[in-house]
Amino acid sequence: MKFPRFIFVLAPLLVCLALVSSAKAEDAAKSAAPATVDNAFVQKAFGEDCTVNTAVPAQVADLDGDGVDDIVIAARCTNPMINVAEHNYTVIDPASAFYGLGDPHITTEFSTLQPEQRSLALLIIHGAGKEAWKSDTPKAKFLIVNLAYKNITVKKFQIKKKTIEAIYVEELSEDQMTSVIMWDGKKYRYEPLGSAMQ
Repeated sequence: MKFPRFIFVLAPLLVCLALVSSAKAEDAAKSAAPATVDNAFVQKAFGEDCTVNTAVPAQVADLDGDGVDDIVIAARCTNPMINVAEHNYTVIDPASAFYGLGDPHITTEFSTLQPEQRSLALLIIHGAGKEAWKSDTPKAKFLIVNLAYKNITVKKFQIKKKTIEAIYVEELSEDQMTSVIMWDGKKYRYEPLGSAMQ
């Protein structure tokens, strides 16, 4: 039985397309569902006062624009300041800084959040080397306080003429506020985007 010649050209092309499609699907799955994010991982990086908030999935992206994957983890931390020296992370409060007072030593003591919301935290690890965010010696670690979130998503954000990866936050508020947290090259900044009710 003779096959038309175009089949010999078409078959390898289809195989190449299938391989490329499979690689893209693996990359998408890697970003959406990072492995090994559990309480043991979080407590090794931030101390025993933090646990994973399993209601909100972790997000992997290059948040600081250095070409290495970082991670943002929704968590609950009962005493965010206590393990700073031992676990080498920085506590930040970008939302309070936006409104005028961003010193977490003060804002964690005088939080206006409801008691059940005070322990909500976002944990960010800037990856380093081949292990990226899983590295035992990451580039930097941050613990964000005083941000009552319902959900988080990492998406592209346009700042001036530059496109960056940023954390979009669906806040727990009556007006269903959405905000964004972005790395500006030196620190994380908070910016409210408006209400979902508008």
